[in-house]
Amino acid sequence: LHDALPIYPYRGCFHACAYCYARPSHEYWGFGAGSDFETKIVVKQAAPRLLREAFEKPSWKGELILFSGNTDCYQPLEAAYGLTRACLEVCAEYRNPVGIITKAALVRRDLDVLKLLQQRAWVQVYLSIPFADEAMARQVEPQAPTPAKRFETLRVLADAGIPTGLSLAPIIPGLNDEAIPELLARGKAAGASSAMAALVRLSGSVEPVFLERMKAAFPDRFGKIVNRLKETRDGALTDTAFFSRHRGTGTYWRMIEQLFNVAKRRAGFDDEAMEAIPQTFRRPGNQGQQALFE
Repeated sequence: LHDALPIYPYRGCFHACAYCYARPSHEYWGFGAGSDFETKIVVKQAAPRLLREAFEKPSWKGELILFSGNTDCYQPLEAAYGLTRACLEVCAEYRNPVGIITKAALVRRDLDVLKLLQQRAWVQVYLSIPFADEAMARQVEPQAPTPAKRFETLRVLADAGIPTGLSLAPIIPGLNDEAIPELLARGKAAGASSAMAALVRLSGSVEPVFLERMKAAFPDRFGKIVNRLKETRDGALTDTAFFSRHRGTGTYWRMIEQLFNVAKRRAGFDDEAMEAIPQTFRRPGNQGQQALFE
């Protein structure tokens, strides 16, 4: 999903994940990357209209749209505003392929639109579940749904015929890397057909927020987390290079990769490359919204 065009109906995220790489983007709006990020949310109420306008441009060829490439498109405000649902309806109308990454159970509300996208175009929903331990998850992702609720959401989507995946992102060495086998096994049991992982990245103002919260939440593990992370980043805490920032280097990172690959095979995931996304996009002309649920 890395080559998709991301759509963000909301900037900032109520889930308050300590590691969120989107925190620096909140400074663009004049807010802080710390507590402002989860308390002062920017709502893009024009998102559905702007998406429709983009689809009508001759330059648009039906590229994959990714929801939540930055901040969660199903965070609690979506229950009131419905912007993600409205954007998905536009995608269904234009038969544009869609990828979704979320932590929220609210995605279940839109099963009808997801099924329509599955029939008319292409859709895949990834649940981000990097922690197996409920208490640990609460410390790092304080306002996100519990891992159990996310696994249940994965099951509901898979049972409804929606292609699903499991995202183990981020991997935080010294904190959640040991949970990789359990997470993959639970994800496969819940119906996930694919799985991916990425190393935590602490770009810009994410680093001080992350370190402060890790030290407060895990004082006994803090030194181990920092040292292990440096082992995977050539002595640094992060790597901002586009093609390498999701992966680490060195012996410890190779051990994590090997653990992920072995556990993935044991859980029953296929190692096949991602399926080709079909070219289904078409402009509805004068049919408009009338054709949405035909």
